[in-house]
Amino acid sequence: MTPGTSEAPDATATPDTPETVQAKGAVSAPGPDGQPRKVSRRFPLFTRDTARPEGGGRAASGDAPAPARQWPLLGVASLVGLGLLLTALDVFRVGTMLVGLALVGGALLRWAVPDVGMLAVRSRFTDMVTYGALGTAIVLLAMMAQPEPWLEIPFLDDTLHFTISS
Repeated sequence: MTPGTSEAPDATATPDTPETVQAKGAVSAPGPDGQPRKVSRRFPLFTRDTARPEGGGRAASGDAPAPARQWPLLGVASLVGLGLLLTALDVFRVGTMLVGLALVGGALLRWAVPDVGMLAVRSRFTDMVTYGALGTAIVLLAMMAQPEPWLEIPFLDDTLHFTISS
């Protein structure tokens, strides 16, 4: 072929349509142009969607009614609701301890049960640390609440006196 001349395309070649393209190696879904894309194990530079948290599937089969599919979340939410009701009925210490224990129970459910439904918000580790730390803090604060605390931590008393008197 000499420069400046053009040659007609081969009539026997088929156009690259998604039906005729043969991809080799690891590929993913077709790209915007319809051609298969090669996949990479690297994380993308820009996130285009949100991944479902691990353990975020249904806690029961799809045939079960909606409340049964979300029993872990309903159990934790019911205990929190009961704790808030007790707190409103002037049983403050027991109610707030029940709220904290419900969160600790949520952390234990997140650890032990593979599919916890909507109780899974983030990764398993983050959910366990968040639920466990907040639940433990609420229980400890409920036990240290005045008057007549069930739990006294001596260095906290000294710290309080040090900050107020100086």
